[in-house]
Amino acid sequence: MQLDLLYALWCFLFVSQTLGACSQPSPAFPLPVYSKHQPTLLDALQKIQNEVESIVADKTYDTTAFSIEVTSSKQTLWSSFHTAKDRDASRLGAEEVNGDSAYRIASVTKTFTTLGVLQQHTAGHLNLDDSVDTYLSELKGPQSGSIPWKDITLRSLASQLSGLPQDWAPGDVLRNFPDSTKLGLPPPNNSASRPHCYIYDEYKPCSEADLIMAVRSLKPIFAPDAKSTYSNIAFALLGLVLTTVTRMPYEEYIASSILGPIGMSNTTFITPSDYAAVLPKNESWYFSVDEGVDNPTGGLYSTSSDLSIYLRYILTHYNGLHTGSNWLQPASFSTGSSSYYGMPWEIYRAPNLLPLRSLPVTFFTKGGRLPGYVSIIALAPEYDLGITVLVGGNPTLLPKLLKVVSAPLIEAADEVAGLELNDRYTGTYIATDLNSTLTLAYTPNKRLYVERWISNGTDFLATLSQIFPGALDDGAWLQVVPTLLYVDEERQIGERWRALPVPAERGERKEVWDDFCVTNMYDVAYDGRPLNEVVFWEEAVELTALRIRLEKVKGVEERE
Repeated sequence: MQLDLLYALWCFLFVSQTLGACSQPSPAFPLPVYSKHQPTLLDALQKIQNEVESIVADKTYDTTAFSIEVTSSKQTLWSSFHTAKDRDASRLGAEEVNGDSAYRIASVTKTFTTLGVLQQHTAGHLNLDDSVDTYLSELKGPQSGSIPWKDITLRSLASQLSGLPQDWAPGDVLRNFPDSTKLGLPPPNNSASRPHCYIYDEYKPCSEADLIMAVRSLKPIFAPDAKSTYSNIAFALLGLVLTTVTRMPYEEYIASSILGPIGMSNTTFITPSDYAAVLPKNESWYFSVDEGVDNPTGGLYSTSSDLSIYLRYILTHYNGLHTGSNWLQPASFSTGSSSYYGMPWEIYRAPNLLPLRSLPVTFFTKGGRLPGYVSIIALAPEYDLGITVLVGGNPTLLPKLLKVVSAPLIEAADEVAGLELNDRYTGTYIATDLNSTLTLAYTPNKRLYVERWISNGTDFLATLSQIFPGALDDGAWLQVVPTLLYVDEERQIGERWRALPVPAERGERKEVWDDFCVTNMYDVAYDGRPLNEVVFWEEAVELTALRIRLEKVKGVEERE
């Protein structure tokens, strides 16, 4: 037993103290509960509104409109809308932009396609780890190209790991330079392999037959699952898979299985009326373009209010679709040390957003871009927040808006979470008859931690230091973190938490291995019960291994 304990301790200490200055355990608090009247949140949202107004006052954005919304899993917390000052007189679009104004959301559509695939996986009608040619028999057999379809799974397609090129018809230089010889290129002579749709035939939408013909002759960029690279083709193929499996048009399936049940009444593949449309000056022509077989990769129209509904759905369902298919998880590396691909999320772990804490903030995003339109949805699940930014006009506005919204919002959310943590859980808990006391305190850096622990008259922090030599030395502390599980899952009572040693910050990271960390929330038992489990009941805590319940002392002054 002692060897097992020491090995568990070594796993934790070796990685976190010897090799890297690792972040604190996450999540370090339950999901915050937001109110539109919270002073911290109100101050942040007012700051954001002022920044947004300052940015859009630049004449550079006179022809640009936008819609922004921030939502929790329960309600929209804030929104901001702007109507372009300068619009096409012949096609004005929406008189005043609001939450129901329609934009092309481009590649944000990929999340709906992926959700449809996950639904069918959950229902047992397809398997994420089947090869794509299992469902698209046209891809079987001899190919004029060299793409190994039998090795490309549906999971690979959804995770940007297929190795397929980004585009087929729109990806050809001839799209923008029909007189290619002026560029020093030889005259084109491969018309049989070029789709005669989109730019080749005045934006005639491409069909399933066009897509299959084109992809059969494509060359891969990477071997399947070797390296991530963005592919629109992957999602066009997933759309065909959904059509095959559900035996209904892709657009009809998405409408009947996602848009209708969720309540996204203003989201559609059918071009909305100009009266509801955001129509950028000089680029409004693309609003009505039919994406055809590429609808699964970028064909949806939507509104900021509908996308808030969608984000609320994801925040409450992302982890319940199917065992092994948690939607909000990384699947592959992108370029950059903090960027990843999911299915089909573009994930960013912001390392310096919260200056008082070493914990990075993870955003699950999906952006999209078409002529005249840029869009992004972003989720911060640990803070129960979703952000939508839709822009019609100058695309340089979107990253500016996303920055001024996300940074103050997360800082405020972290403060709200801390205030709730302090208010709900800190204090002194006692069992007088057993001479036992547990004092939990809070600071913005340490979060909820054990300040004092007496068990049966014994200093239990000292006991833990004997069991785990060095674990609580040199400024380390025992942090209490939620598992997001309950003793009674149905009624969601009896919150299960774990007490975990957190090493003190080691200063600036300069050496090659300083950022290397491996998560290992070791589970040490005493007499068959978890030694570090703390269960919160209403005004009481239960220490599982010690088999005691301690009641919260009323009237004890809370610590800062």
